Amino acid sequence: MARVLLVTGGSRGIGAAICRLGARDGYDVAINYAGHADAAEAVAADVRKQGRRAVTIQADVRDPAAVAAMFDRAAKELGYVAAFVSNAGVIHKGAPLADIPPEEIKRVIDVDLTAHLYCLREAVRRMGKSRGGQGGAIVTISSMAALLFGPGGFQPYGAAKGGIDVVTQGLGKEVAGDGIRVNGVRPGLIDTDMQDDTGMEKRIERLAPTIPIGRGGAADEVAEAVLWLLSDKASYVAATLFNVSGGR
Repeated sequence: MARVLLVTGGSRGIGAAICRLGARDGYDVAINYAGHADAAEAVAADVRKQGRRAVTIQADVRDPAAVAAMFDRAAKELGYVAAFVSNAGVIHKGAPLADIPPEEIKRVIDVDLTAHLYCLREAVRRMGKSRGGQGGAIVTISSMAALLFGPGGFQPYGAAKGGIDVVTQGLGKEVAGDGIRVNGVRPGLIDTDMQDDTGMEKRIERLAPTIPIGRGGAADEVAEAVLWLLSDKASYVAATLFNVSGGR
């Protein structure tokens, strides 16, 4: 019987790549999205073409009740969720902190940190063997911005991702003995449509000389690391963060 993978923010970019490669690796996939239903259905179609089941689930992960309902529906339609990727995220236009509106700071922290806490809380409540679950594997999607301290005008984004690093390692240690492995991936400069949201033209092209490997990354390159961490090949890896950043 296929294992079930739930991915938040699965309709585009890194999330969509994780869903597609998850199907390749034998998972049935629950694809969460916020507002891009057509894009989510396109990812689901790609999953089904690979012989796997897929369901798309609209949910605002900033709402704890919506998060619980998302997990309920994934389990009802596909089965026990043994793999979860907390990926949903947004970014703001690059600017000095003094010039970023308070409402934009709140939006980024709400989506890029608080929502992850809600999702991780729900995942471990369901997976924990001490709570009647069967165990599982969780991967968070952080960012190199957490280590580089939000350079180039991305302080709120970097702060949120730094929080993700803390909870990944802390929660990873907290639940490792309860049958759950929690790990994280820090992508570097990845060529996805999120780059358009930064307000910076040709950002990857301009910053490529600062990357030791000499180029930006692809979503599939991040997804490969995520799928490895979810797999039994990483059975002794817990509370760990992996950089997928070209050496940056």
